[in-house]
Amino acid sequence: MNLDQLDQKLWVALACPVSGLEFDKQTLALIDSDKDGRVRAPELIAAIKWAGGLLKDPDQLIKGGDSLPLSAINDSSPEGKALLSSAKTILANLGKKDATAIGTAETADVGKIFAQTLFNGDGVIVPESASDEATKAVINDIISCLGPVGDRSSKPGINEGKLDAFFADLAAFDAWIKKSETDPAVLSLGAGTAAAASALAAVKAKVDDYFGRCRLAAFDGRAIAALNREEKEFLALAAKDLSITAAEVASFPLAQVAPGRALPLGAGVNPAWAGALANLQKAAVKPLLGDRSELSEADWATLTGKLGAFECWQSGKAGAAVEKLGIARVREILGGGSKAAIAALIVRDKAEEGNANSIVSVDKLVRYVRDLNRLATNFVNFEDFYGGRQPAIFQAGTLFLDQRSCNLCLTVEDAGKHGSMAGMAGTYLAYVDCVRKGTGEKLNIMAAFTDGDSDNLMVGRNGLFYDRKGRDYDATITKIVDNPISIRQAFWAPYKKLVRMIDEMVAKRAAAADAEANARLTAAATAAANADKAKPAEPKKVDVGAVAAMGVAFGAIGTALAAIAGYLGGILKLPFWQVCLALGAILLVISGPSMLIAWLKLRKRNLGPILDANGWAVNAKAKVNVPFGTSLTGVAVLPPGAQAAAVTDRFAERPVTWPRKLLVIVAICFVFSLLNHFYVLDLIAEKVTGKHYPALFRQAPAPAPAADSKAAADDAAKKAADAPPAQ
Repeated sequence: MNLDQLDQKLWVALACPVSGLEFDKQTLALIDSDKDGRVRAPELIAAIKWAGGLLKDPDQLIKGGDSLPLSAINDSSPEGKALLSSAKTILANLGKKDATAIGTAETADVGKIFAQTLFNGDGVIVPESASDEATKAVINDIISCLGPVGDRSSKPGINEGKLDAFFADLAAFDAWIKKSETDPAVLSLGAGTAAAASALAAVKAKVDDYFGRCRLAAFDGRAIAALNREEKEFLALAAKDLSITAAEVASFPLAQVAPGRALPLGAGVNPAWAGALANLQKAAVKPLLGDRSELSEADWATLTGKLGAFECWQSGKAGAAVEKLGIARVREILGGGSKAAIAALIVRDKAEEGNANSIVSVDKLVRYVRDLNRLATNFVNFEDFYGGRQPAIFQAGTLFLDQRSCNLCLTVEDAGKHGSMAGMAGTYLAYVDCVRKGTGEKLNIMAAFTDGDSDNLMVGRNGLFYDRKGRDYDATITKIVDNPISIRQAFWAPYKKLVRMIDEMVAKRAAAADAEANARLTAAATAAANADKAKPAEPKKVDVGAVAAMGVAFGAIGTALAAIAGYLGGILKLPFWQVCLALGAILLVISGPSMLIAWLKLRKRNLGPILDANGWAVNAKAKVNVPFGTSLTGVAVLPPGAQAAAVTDRFAERPVTWPRKLLVIVAICFVFSLLNHFYVLDLIAEKVTGKHYPALFRQAPAPAPAADSKAAADDAAKKAADAPPAQ
């Protein structure tokens, strides 16, 4: 309840998305008060304040649970009293009036809660809301013409907007019909006018085309052949199986074009249009112009003029949505008082808005009591993620791949966009496409590998992903963001790269040699086949420059080898324990930079960029150090108390044991040489045998040359006296 007093600079996250989380989406939608798809710190604080204020003991938010005791609701405030009453109403509507607690099982299905209510405060009324059959019939007509609006009870109904639109359409349709009734020119054929206009519209473009061709033929007779189509077009049609409705025939003129010729309506017309012209003659020509077998251009103009008023009226149709009711029903509704009656029902329904909203608030409070504490701990301090008792709300499941289980998996929408930012986390990331082929469900995730190595991780590798509900998906790596996984991997990385480079070079050289050998064989075979035609080959000249260059190259190689041999010779002259230290130093020089870079990156590895790329606003470093990282990726181990069975594989390759044996021998020799250098072995021999063995395991120093004078002898005696005693 005092979360608003905690400095937000100390919060781990300040905002999170409402999608892509393993959290109740409806609860997140309720907290997201501005409906922008994100939950921010002020919205979380407001939700906690609201829920805590409606509870007698705010500690109920910490206890959580799927149900809320009715006795826990604080009814000392008007809002709390209304909410408690609504909770009891919900239970009564569901047949549980004696229940003492309410949970999401009772509040989740709003349709069941309001199933027995006719007025529920949403401004939508259903036909059953009306008490008389006439009003019910009009509500059903509105739904039929304009479509329904969903009521809280999940029944189809109407609202004020539908009511106003319906009566506006009724008035517009009635006015449109009245225009045809008052203007005789509109329905010149009465009920048959519509059929006549339809028949004329079906051929209008084609008839206009025919008379236009006839006028062009009258202008210049040379165009007649072209206007009637050329003979070659008829020849192309003759080679096909003809149909009078074929597109090729329908595109021809209605009849033979000639200057001033009338349009025949029966014989001699284009067979593809014969039916339409016959319908025109029956529905329009005969009733308006009399019975005739052809139509002149003047007759055509008269016919279109007499039906023009109908076409103009038809194009201005209004209120088409209610046309299906018929003008009689339209005028019946307009003449009644159903609009006022329905408007009164809507007002009555809206009056229940406060009570209905209290019922909805019960569901909100129940969800907040169940979910707010967990959201806060995953928002303010990431307790679930770092505590390890349960997965965090952003962890989507577990990926099993390459003998490892990755627990830090997040759902992503765009792997490319996510990877461009998440790569700054310093973590080895694999983007994986997950598919359940049985159901067609698809999921894109990002998995973090924080233990093991990356030798066998590559695009295209397959694994198995389990979501938080336990459903399994086929998983395939599609993209990798490469970063160090461990310092151990970094130590061996340079040598693995060297081996890969050598393998690639050997493979390239072998391929080049194979290609060269094939080319030589081909050339030799070609030369043998054309031996009688080939000219004798000219003797090759010695390239002095090439010989000189080769000499320089061999000299450089020899110098380098001599230098290496000199270094090795110098090292091998050292005591054995110093040789081992020198080799260790060489290994450290080679692997040191790689290990240092890995240590620096692992030290900075954090969760922030990974979550930020998914829409979070992470406010802290959220480190993922090496010990914690190993807990996020499980490496394959045998179950407790189990051991691998001793199974003989007769096809297995012989194990290579000499490197281990050699390492053991070198270690023994190193220890022996080190103990010998510091006189430890001589001392042990003296303690065991009780005798003094000077230089037992070491070579005795060379004797000093004989002194040529007494002074030299005295000097030697003095040095001997100053020497340390033998051990």
